[in-house]
Amino acid sequence: MKPTLFLIGATLSILSCNNPQKQTQESETPTEQTQQVASENQTSSTKFSIENIPFSTTDLGDFPFFTAPDGAIYVNNTKTKPFDFIVFVTPDDIFEVEGKTYRSWVHADKESKAELSGRYLFKSYDDAITQAGGVKIFEGILDGNRLEQYNKLCTYAGDDGSFIPNGDQQIVTYVIRRKEGNIYIALEKKDFPSTSIQIVQEKPFEQTIKKITSDDIVKDLTEKGKSILYINFETDKSNVTAEGKEAVEQILGALTKDKSLKIAIEGHTDNSGEAAHNKALSNDRANSVMNLLVADGVDKSRLTAKGFGAERPLFANDSEENKAKNRRVELIKIN
Repeated sequence: MKPTLFLIGATLSILSCNNPQKQTQESETPTEQTQQVASENQTSSTKFSIENIPFSTTDLGDFPFFTAPDGAIYVNNTKTKPFDFIVFVTPDDIFEVEGKTYRSWVHADKESKAELSGRYLFKSYDDAITQAGGVKIFEGILDGNRLEQYNKLCTYAGDDGSFIPNGDQQIVTYVIRRKEGNIYIALEKKDFPSTSIQIVQEKPFEQTIKKITSDDIVKDLTEKGKSILYINFETDKSNVTAEGKEAVEQILGALTKDKSLKIAIEGHTDNSGEAAHNKALSNDRANSVMNLLVADGVDKSRLTAKGFGAERPLFANDSEENKAKNRRVELIKIN
């Protein structure tokens, strides 16, 4: 099915020339009145609740729902992340929202002759979001404790169009309440002809990592020459957890099935933290796995252990989901 997107056009400049009060009286529908009341309630109340937002049934098309306005483009080849988060601001709170996520900078299209303004960009999105059933939740500047709280939560700051407040930039947030998953949107509002947009549609995390068996390990080593495992360790330590030891038992089973099998145990991390620390930690973890196998009776001559830190990622470290996949132990067949 061809995706349907909200096309944000230049008709906004025409509408803005009309008398705002007269236009509201003539064109406001019952649905729009409900949304306006909900928005006013959110602004006047210091406590945000999704239950106060009316459901939107507007056909939104495919995620992320909104194109860039005429004369503008999304930059840096931004992609939708199946699961990530944005930091959302309300009048009374700042919190993370997880789900399907899109974050991007919006800049002028160099191939367009249109002259953009910051007001044009903001009004384009504001109108499109409102027409989609969105309700404005917050508009303002973060400072003091709220600014500190936002920056602490916003670990992706600077990447993929994330808003980076410095005490004098305005952030505007919206909610589109949907039965298939509420949509949270954050915009940067400024006079300069560029902005950023963050969109997340709530959905629960779906675990894609499966427990591996000794038969799986043998098959992987035979067919691919390596087997990728996700072994649980204590946070920032090399101690294998009880659940992690279950995975080590499966390695033991594979080595028991084939007495001639020799393997290299490689530890890998994501890129969080200092590179030297990650490399040392991954090395310690690989050795912890080896030592457990030796303690269970495996001849040490059949094993080697080494850590590589974040030097050999399987995926780009651009989301929590991908970082989790990079934190792994690999078994490499060496005979």
